[in-house]
Amino acid sequence: MCLSTPTFGTFYVAVLTLFCLVLSGCQKGMKQSSCVRCHQGLEHVSKTHGDCVSCHGGKPLEEGKQKAHQGIFGIGNPEYIGRWENGCAPCHRYQFERMKSNLMYTAAGMIRNTQMTWEGEDGNSYTTHGEKQFAADGTLFSPRPVAELDNLSGELYRKFCSRCHIGAQTTGVYAASHGAGCAACHFPWNDEGTYAGNDRTMKGRAGRSASHAMSSLPDIQVCSRCHNRSGRIAFSYQGLYDGNNGLVPTRGGEAGPVMSSGARNLTHIAADVHFSAGMECIDCHTSRDVMGDGFAYRNMYLQTEISCEDCHGGRELPRYREINRENDETLRESKSYKQPVTFGMRMIQTAKGRSYSNVFYKDNVIWLQGKRSGRMHRSKVITGTPEHTIVGHNRLECYACHSRTSVQCYGCHTRYDKGQGGMDFIRGEETPGAFSETEDYRMLYPFPLALNQRGRISPVTPGCQTFVTVAEEDGSLSKSEYVTKFKGSQQLRFAPFYSHNTGKKALGCAECHGNPQFLGFGQSIMEGNSITGTLICERSDSKPLDGFLTMKNGRVGAYSAITRENSRPLSGAEVKRTLSVNLCLPCHDKARDPIYRKGIHYRALDDTLHRRLLSDR
Repeated sequence: MCLSTPTFGTFYVAVLTLFCLVLSGCQKGMKQSSCVRCHQGLEHVSKTHGDCVSCHGGKPLEEGKQKAHQGIFGIGNPEYIGRWENGCAPCHRYQFERMKSNLMYTAAGMIRNTQMTWEGEDGNSYTTHGEKQFAADGTLFSPRPVAELDNLSGELYRKFCSRCHIGAQTTGVYAASHGAGCAACHFPWNDEGTYAGNDRTMKGRAGRSASHAMSSLPDIQVCSRCHNRSGRIAFSYQGLYDGNNGLVPTRGGEAGPVMSSGARNLTHIAADVHFSAGMECIDCHTSRDVMGDGFAYRNMYLQTEISCEDCHGGRELPRYREINRENDETLRESKSYKQPVTFGMRMIQTAKGRSYSNVFYKDNVIWLQGKRSGRMHRSKVITGTPEHTIVGHNRLECYACHSRTSVQCYGCHTRYDKGQGGMDFIRGEETPGAFSETEDYRMLYPFPLALNQRGRISPVTPGCQTFVTVAEEDGSLSKSEYVTKFKGSQQLRFAPFYSHNTGKKALGCAECHGNPQFLGFGQSIMEGNSITGTLICERSDSKPLDGFLTMKNGRVGAYSAITRENSRPLSGAEVKRTLSVNLCLPCHDKARDPIYRKGIHYRALDDTLHRRLLSDR
């Protein structure tokens, strides 16, 4: 039988078909991949992800587990720390390069702030792993790895903070286990941290995502697995609170109804107004907030690019920009939304002047689309309303008035015991020295106000109120309830904070202008023109815990610091002006009152009209 010679065109088509089949993971007509034979029922990652090898590596045509797993990038997680270049990076270089300088990976802000409040800065920049980064001004610099920070703050980060950090996989922690790197957000885990999909060889395996199917848009539970400690913003946003200890008392003395990590039982509080409306974390936060924008920042407030005013306005109306380029980033980012954005849409701008991919201006209304749900939310613009044009309120952050609660943990007692061993999660070894913590007191409301890093009045929370005890190997104490130094002085600290527990209704005027707790005096006794704090820690009886100001004979002084650059407590003059407004409120209790359209004349009560109104006759 004579076979005809194939033409070049036929040969080209055949090669191209074979190439496409390999890329798509199709095994028809070829030796079946050992990955597919062993992992039958395993969920496909996504439509855009092909064979197993491109993400995991390995030798799919070899027989037997040992041979097939040769060269694999990471069992169960291709993004295990140190292997990022071979996992997602080859196909997602743009996102990968941004993540390398992202604060949630580098922890540069956490390390720096811990160092500042324990030993003081030493002139070096530290990150989790020390990779080269671009500063905000575009210059390339090389931070030092935190493994080289040989002091107590370095030990604290490596042995305490980093065990939950996104840079490494966390397993065995109920409701808080997660993957590493990209997988931490894009492969959701269940509360038990076990695989619950259809692959019988993996069923119930610990240290695995719940499914092998990727989620391009992380849900709120993904965020909650990490943001449930310290400021607890994921809890506050959902209307959850873990109280003063692991077993929050409720009616009848029973534990709270919701179980969380660390054997904590959560109770319900009023949720954030955005959560109640059906919005998730990613509906407000952009990918640059979460993954970074490629530049290294000193603190998260510098990396975050959004503000309340972007959607709701402030002194000025929200800004927008029309999509008129085929390479506009909003077109790419919105591809997986229920309703992708299109040419001609007018996208609302962030505080940094970039476009949101899900907030737009249409028919004289600002709309926000839920990225996962597709639900449309109408944004109320408050520019020009009486409540938001009060003279003197131009320095207020929106959440100074609209925060319902703010978690405040007072008295953080940290013990470092050199006689015990502790796991160094960065160096990957156990070394002498173990940390433990206890707290004195926690409250949600009222919360103190101070000037934040932007020079605006903001809620502040203890950050950190650290009393350090160091036990030597023989059990002797080289430090006992030592108040760490900040800016050269032994002093407690408060930090600007947004609790993510926003209410539609603002605080009443009299709460800020008539309650010294909001001004930073804490729970206190007022006698004449003096204010004295009363919440005293028995281990540091000279420093009240829940405040940072005191007043004696009319003179205001500060005994605790507000961290972050340019932050500070209210001055004596600012405190007196704020309290003086309380004299006006009994008669002028509405924001639309004309007296609030101009600066208040604090001697107005001395004129003839007010003397007559206030007289006993």
